[in-house]
Amino acid sequence: MSQVRVHFTAAKAVAEPMFAAIEAALEDEGWPVAISETGEDSGVFEVSVYVEADRAEAARTAIAGCFGADAATPDFGMEELGDIDWVQKSLECLPAVEAGRFIVHGGHQRDAVRAGTIGIEIEAGQAFGTGHHGTTSGCLIMLDRLIARRKPEISLDLGAGSAVLAIAIARLARAPVLATDIDPVATRVAAENARLNGVHALVRCETATGFGHRAFAETGPFDLIVANILARPLMVMAPDIARHLSPGGDVIVSGILTEQRWKVLAAFRQAGLFHCRTIERAGWVTLHLR
Repeated sequence: MSQVRVHFTAAKAVAEPMFAAIEAALEDEGWPVAISETGEDSGVFEVSVYVEADRAEAARTAIAGCFGADAATPDFGMEELGDIDWVQKSLECLPAVEAGRFIVHGGHQRDAVRAGTIGIEIEAGQAFGTGHHGTTSGCLIMLDRLIARRKPEISLDLGAGSAVLAIAIARLARAPVLATDIDPVATRVAAENARLNGVHALVRCETATGFGHRAFAETGPFDLIVANILARPLMVMAPDIARHLSPGGDVIVSGILTEQRWKVLAAFRQAGLFHCRTIERAGWVTLHLR
């Protein structure tokens, strides 16, 4: 079936949080969402949603609903695309993302990696984690700051998705990382990305739900645990995360809306971890605990 691109433009201060809100709202629909600057240093961004032609109006209504009753709804454009490879189309619209020293990019953006930066090549596709979401970029910035001071000997990326965070840890610490996800497709993609980025010897990828897999006992306890999931499962898993942490170890968690921060902190405080730092990006927070 032919496809349609539903899009709008807005200033960066509006476009970035709306991109995150729309991406979250449309997650169950499986519609690709992309954001790109309309011109170099223009400060104006275009947000696009790619849908089947017969769902274009439904997508427009869903996007408009993300703005809320008190917000001005922008003018929407609709572009007929015909039959396209939506993964490739959305990939072309995704700019390279800079977060700390990291630059997360697709294969067509390798020239975006500059001297003094650390390139991580991730293709937009079947697993979460291209760096564009505020949760992923927040974790990357936090990892850059933390590992510059305290290099872990063994780390865990819980809910690894594309393995962008596991790759970042391996590149910075040059030490083993266990990357787990509940989705076997994500695990396969994670392993492919680790190989693509030259850290497959350091990153072990396993499909695991919770902490029951033998890999946790074989490789833990961990000096660093990073979990970019969602607030509720993080709160439930806080005691298990604490139990698998080495004495004096660090935890970085994200997937947390700003208003959920205090509940997550309370759950981890009850598990024996103390808050060190918070990074907020586009309505999402990343927490560092020890």
